Amino acid sequence: MAPASSTSVLALRGIRKAYPGVVALDGVDLDLAAGEVHVLLGENGAGKSTLMKIISGAVRRDAGEILVDGAAVDLDGPRHAQALGIGIIYQEFNLIPHLRAGENILLGREPSLVPGVIDQRALMRDAQRQLDELGVAIDARAVVSRLSVAQQQMVEVAKALSLNARVLIMDEPTSALTEQEIKELFAAIRRLRARGVAIVYISHRMEELFAIGDRVTVLRDGRHVGTRAIGETTMSELVRLMVGRDLKDQFPKQRAAVGEEVLRVEHLRRDGVLHDINFALRRGEVVGLAGLMGSGRTELARAVFGADAIDGGRVLIRGEERTIASPRDAIDLGLGLLTEDRKQQGLVLVLSVQENMCLPSVGRFSRGGVMQPARESEATARRIQELRIKTPGPHQRVVHLSGGNQQKVVLGKWLCTEADILIFDEPTRGIDVGAKVEIYQLMNQLAARGAAILMISSELPEILGMSDRILVMHAGRIAGEFPAAEATQEKLLAVALGNN
Repeated sequence: MAPASSTSVLALRGIRKAYPGVVALDGVDLDLAAGEVHVLLGENGAGKSTLMKIISGAVRRDAGEILVDGAAVDLDGPRHAQALGIGIIYQEFNLIPHLRAGENILLGREPSLVPGVIDQRALMRDAQRQLDELGVAIDARAVVSRLSVAQQQMVEVAKALSLNARVLIMDEPTSALTEQEIKELFAAIRRLRARGVAIVYISHRMEELFAIGDRVTVLRDGRHVGTRAIGETTMSELVRLMVGRDLKDQFPKQRAAVGEEVLRVEHLRRDGVLHDINFALRRGEVVGLAGLMGSGRTELARAVFGADAIDGGRVLIRGEERTIASPRDAIDLGLGLLTEDRKQQGLVLVLSVQENMCLPSVGRFSRGGVMQPARESEATARRIQELRIKTPGPHQRVVHLSGGNQQKVVLGKWLCTEADILIFDEPTRGIDVGAKVEIYQLMNQLAARGAAILMISSELPEILGMSDRILVMHAGRIAGEFPAAEATQEKLLAVALGNN
């Protein structure tokens, strides 16, 4: 990479950071110019999150140099970074839900009438100005919990800009947004770029990079492996830089022999949420479930798994009607649910890889009520190797793993239960292209062994690329069904919008 130019707002030189048992960053360089969107790419575990935490002052580097406007700085915490004009928007928002948007934007910096008395009128006026400058129609008086995910994200952006941010880091900003909301976010980003704000943009959605980025830097195994102008590279080159090899097939679907029916749902309803749901799964089959956000996809998964009570209908497992009143019932019947939100619902972050993997299978790893550590260790080691989980060992706390490796731990958890009816809700959300292919290959292996898989996804190419059959939901109903060979994005989207 060329040395920092006179227009560089931020430059990193030779950044190194190590944790016990792992080198997270090893001599990383990054150069950020005013008014550019600089994309940061890399597989999960490549070091992106660690680098962003160092830039934002949350983590101290072990070695290397940080320059702001060409001058070396030693960041002493997040407040110091903010004072230098560096803001960050994490994938998990740092907002207080019960407060109003304006109160979140100016939290800790509220204007006062007299010491100890907040000037509410001035607060709302100043916060509204920040929102208006972004070009978004959000009332500063609105309670954050009542805003959409996209609107909450804009509140985070306004909060960062209220600190006079000249560098804004955006971590997976589109992971939970609809296509229309993504367009609105990109419009806001372009307005920020025109104002001279430098943006570090992290995303695993490769197609977005070419729509919004100016340059892209790729990390692999904690090292800087290349920086390219967006207009001078290709998706194939970036994937090769990320994973160190060519990925011949983005969706390596393998057809398995379809066997007997293992799950049937008949007339299932949950008042106000799900209406007369009917479908079946067979061994060796991957059934895709598509639909817009709010269509009822996740609610259906939770209802079948016993996480939410149903008001009518029945569920048959291997031809026999069963009552699934709780997730424990579902697990005992051979069901597994990879949840949409791995951190809140799929993992206990303070526990180790081994503890998380073995949690639903306590009965399998105990004898007479006493746990058998050797059996737990053997099963965990096998899953770590099978799923290629990057961890110093089975006793590493899951909170310290990258997002993709956390997702693999959730998968390993259900493999340990030997579940043969699997519901995968957004199985590749927030993970890199290499890890996605690994998960697709695992799905092929599971189907070949006779598992039945219901795969919920917001990404239509993924649905089309990995499904044998496709169901489409609209307004709490299954509004359409297609053999994969007859489905197109246009057909699926038409049904999802209620235009069938």
